[in-house]
Amino acid sequence: MRRAIVYLIPFTWLLVLFLVPFLIVFKISLSDVALARPPYTPQLDLSQGLSGILDFVRELDFENFIFLTTDSLYWKAYLSSLKIAAVSTFLTLLVGYPMAYAMARAREDWRPTLLMLIILPFWTSFLIRVYSWMGILGTEGYLNQLLLWLGIVSTPLQILNTNWAVYIGIVYTYLPFMILPIYSQLDRLDGALLEAAEDLGCSRASAFWLVTFPLSRPGVIAGCFLVFIPTLGEFVIPSLLGGSSTLMIGKVLWEEFFSNRDWPVASAVAVVLLIILIIPIILFQKNQQKQAEAEA
Repeated sequence: MRRAIVYLIPFTWLLVLFLVPFLIVFKISLSDVALARPPYTPQLDLSQGLSGILDFVRELDFENFIFLTTDSLYWKAYLSSLKIAAVSTFLTLLVGYPMAYAMARAREDWRPTLLMLIILPFWTSFLIRVYSWMGILGTEGYLNQLLLWLGIVSTPLQILNTNWAVYIGIVYTYLPFMILPIYSQLDRLDGALLEAAEDLGCSRASAFWLVTFPLSRPGVIAGCFLVFIPTLGEFVIPSLLGGSSTLMIGKVLWEEFFSNRDWPVASAVAVVLLIILIIPIILFQKNQQKQAEAEA
């Protein structure tokens, strides 16, 4: 009974907060847009009994999903989102791995402080942190002022409202999600393995690539998934830092829901996005399961 209760709690959580909302969104994606409240038809009327349910089901169709394949805006937005998410994840790994490695090799009494500094940005509102980058990356922002003062550039650089600004914002925002799992792996690394590798003739660089990096690979994979999955559907960062020139599916989804008021098409976009996200989520879960089995 206790084991059943333990299993029941997460399954109930998934049922109430994932499966039921997904079914509602999927139902709306099969509907047609209407000038009503809610802005779609058909509506399910249980007072008519079984015949009402059958009529309701007959009116549902997959026209919205077919429409997504005919309009290039949507598949371009999906491809652009995949590209930005992949590049951002790679850049976050390049920045986050050396930081995690330095934290793991630091003195024992310094590690809690360094860990707190990594988590410290979470104490500030996400929206405020993104807004602050608008003041840093603008043509009259602090970054351009510094570059002009150092004489590196003669005219202000156009960084804001470009993909580079989006990459900077994503790397800054999701950097802790990359650092923490890598640091967790490196912190448990046995230093005797590196000493043994060096005693066997490996240089420090060779010991890193042959011993340290392979043992930290589970943390790297976990960090990449934790960055890639939320970045794929990101809306705030591309809207504030990328402007109209940046095409991401999160922005398209927002415009369909709140600007065009086309809930059926927006729901179809959301369903396809969720299906795309399920693939890395399943891979992440399998990686976590393998890691748990290896530790056991």
